[in-house]
Amino acid sequence: MKVPKYYRQKVRILELIEGERPGTMLPTERELADRFDTSRTTVRQALAELVAEGRLDRVQGRGTFVAEPKIVHVRQLTSFSEDLAGLPTDSVVLDLRVEPANPEVAARLGVDAGEPVYRLERVRRAGSEPLAHETAYVPGSLPDLEREFTRRGSLYETLRDAYGQRVVGADDEVETALASPAEAEILGTEVGLPLLVIRRTAWNRDGTVMEWTRSVFRGDRFRFHARIGEVPARV
Repeated sequence: MKVPKYYRQKVRILELIEGERPGTMLPTERELADRFDTSRTTVRQALAELVAEGRLDRVQGRGTFVAEPKIVHVRQLTSFSEDLAGLPTDSVVLDLRVEPANPEVAARLGVDAGEPVYRLERVRRAGSEPLAHETAYVPGSLPDLEREFTRRGSLYETLRDAYGQRVVGADDEVETALASPAEAEILGTEVGLPLLVIRRTAWNRDGTVMEWTRSVFRGDRFRFHARIGEVPARV
């Protein structure tokens, strides 16, 4: 199999940054091209792919740097903050309102189109870094949802403690997409960056759908670890 020229340089750049601390600055494109005896165009393509993969960070006007390791997110029936235990996390609520269910939302929630549902839009962050943009839809009557949610900050905790609704199962659909201008602005990244898109349908013990959520995660900062069943005891 013929290996593209840029890919060979990509491998050499990975060897160059092996063991380097996050934040370490790389040589310029010109310096790398001279070192590898190749063109700046080839080096630029290799760097762009490593940025998209989350191995490098590119800062306009400053240069290219070794990126922080990806954050591992264990996808299970817990909250964002519980999944990222050990890291400071928070959410910025962009919108919380009641609106008529559009046909897609209605089909996902098992309600009639036009029926009022709650819509919660948030940016999920680790530290001050935006990692995900999430829009959740919840059916039913949830009096004072805004106040109850503000007190707790977790949708699942609010549903459980304030309304007696416990999520016992969920179905996740996962696909990739490229960041639109709007998503790039919200997540503080570049247009066209790879994203992970997860659509979750969650239900309670009697099978009633409690939530449908579309979450968009930065592909350069997130790596998912799916877990099914109990964690075995360590010997």
